[in-house]
Amino acid sequence: MSRPDLPRAAVAGILAGLVAGAAMNGFQAIWSDTTGQTSEGEPTTTKAADKLAVAATGDKVPEPLRKAADPAVHYATAAILGLAYALLAEVWRPATTGAGTVFGAATAAVLDEALVPALGLAPPPIATPPATHAYALASHLVFGIALEGVRRGLRG
Repeated sequence: MSRPDLPRAAVAGILAGLVAGAAMNGFQAIWSDTTGQTSEGEPTTTKAADKLAVAATGDKVPEPLRKAADPAVHYATAAILGLAYALLAEVWRPATTGAGTVFGAATAAVLDEALVPALGLAPPPIATPPATHAYALASHLVFGIALEGVRRGLRG
């Protein structure tokens, strides 16, 4: 392994995270069109934006900004995950095991199965239908594969 270049890895990770976030969105649109499965209620990302807004201002996201809150949280999260993944991959090659699928599955487990329910943004995993778990895992696998593909392309 060559000497780590953390600044370049960071830039590559942020860019790869944004592309992987878009790939995940595309996959989710295809999944919804194919299966007819759609999310009910307000998106988790919008709920997260509300929690952040309340913590910062005391009020939820204002109505004119609500539509933008969902992609803003999604892509900010994707960029942060991309940054973390790329920095880890730069110094510890096993992080790229499975061409990003291990990271994608871990992200699904930590975010969707643990953190999101713990923050009250979604029901607990036991109360979530199996099809929703499959959808979340598949979405994060796509995210992980795209993340590693773009990161590797940018880092060589």
